[in-house]
Amino acid sequence: MRTPSRRRPRALLAAVAAGTLLTPLLSGCWTGAGGAGSGGNSINVLMVNNPQMVELQKLTKAHFTEETGIKVNFTVLPENDVRDKISQDFANQAGQYDVATLSNYEIPIYARNGWLHEMDSYVRDDGAYDEQDILKPMRQSLTADDGKLYGQPFYGESSFLMYRKDVFAKKGLTMPAHPTWEQVGELAAQADGAESGMKGICLRGLPGWGELMAPLTTVVNTFGGTWFDKDWKARLDSPEFEKATKFYVNLVREHGESGAAQSGFAECLNNMTQGKTAMWYDATSAAGLLEAADSPVKGKLGYVPAPVQKTDSSGWLYTWAWGMQKASHNSDKAWKFISWASSKRYEQLVGDTTGWSNVPAGKRASTYTNAAYRKEAAAFQDMTREAIEGARPRDPGVQPRPAPGIQFVGIPEFTDLGTKVSQEISAAIAGRQSVDSALSKSQKLAEKISKEYEGR
Repeated sequence: MRTPSRRRPRALLAAVAAGTLLTPLLSGCWTGAGGAGSGGNSINVLMVNNPQMVELQKLTKAHFTEETGIKVNFTVLPENDVRDKISQDFANQAGQYDVATLSNYEIPIYARNGWLHEMDSYVRDDGAYDEQDILKPMRQSLTADDGKLYGQPFYGESSFLMYRKDVFAKKGLTMPAHPTWEQVGELAAQADGAESGMKGICLRGLPGWGELMAPLTTVVNTFGGTWFDKDWKARLDSPEFEKATKFYVNLVREHGESGAAQSGFAECLNNMTQGKTAMWYDATSAAGLLEAADSPVKGKLGYVPAPVQKTDSSGWLYTWAWGMQKASHNSDKAWKFISWASSKRYEQLVGDTTGWSNVPAGKRASTYTNAAYRKEAAAFQDMTREAIEGARPRDPGVQPRPAPGIQFVGIPEFTDLGTKVSQEISAAIAGRQSVDSALSKSQKLAEKISKEYEGR
């Protein structure tokens, strides 16, 4: 498989947009990093403001700092804002932040550009960290072209199909153990209207490379399509890409949630929680929210692997991980923080202090053998691990790919391309244009990228 050659940092990368929306975001907050780089016995950490990260911030002083004497100055921002700030600081190697939250989309790109500190040397010297306990797909997705690790996961996820077991039983419907998308379409039609105001399925239609395009791209993969072939030819006008897109658009238009063109992760989560949809295909991390103690649908849900067509699996792979800026003058202290924040010990701390449902799971094999976690996450933990371990970030379809990624293409230009294509397809979901028109426009956009990469 060919990978993109090292490319000069571009202004485009400073405009990295929101990635796969994993959890509901909190309001932004800012604390303590100041305008200069870290120094002395402190480090500066820039991170996204999702609930797991905010919990980490609360626990750091009383545990990590108390134990090591290292003060951690956190800057905590919403996802779009944090991506912009990280790309600016790391691209310029300004050194203001020692550590930042990056996804498995950015880390290989940042590493290729020389913006990150490799972590293999630290892993070798940190016997307690247990790198081999990190799930293999996570390790692979955070490894760059040079074979070195440049990130450590804080938590991870794949995708699967969630459905209302009670509604299916009432309607006499049976969910296959490994459904195809055709079977899901038939079930959505039969479950539509099973309860007052209930639709058959919820699928993201909100524009965004990490919103609509995340689930849709997994459908494209398993239908036999790809954004680019191994020679970087744009393939959005291929029969396979067209068939997958039409299937997705028609399914959500005919049996999906109302206002689908404005529905993302958060909206589908609300619809599922409130009993407005019978099925939902999305992130495995959603299960913990649906099974929370105060959830109206707790105990009513079943979970099966991401639907397939031509591939054995089709779930995506995503992680919020820790990256260390190469320009950091405190890399040793930064690693101590990363090691603690991604450790088995930290998961135990969260489980003991705030409950095992809050543990940043999806990254370590040991989590899934922990009796306390298994008990609290019994409804979905096995299926989540199977989805993550079955993900194929370097080979997600039926043909060779020029760049890694399941629900994205691992090149800097994809943030802009994916967002523009999502806008066209969302317009088709809204009924403002045909899928043929949307893909025709999208193919032209992708061909511009092809011209940049062909022959590399």
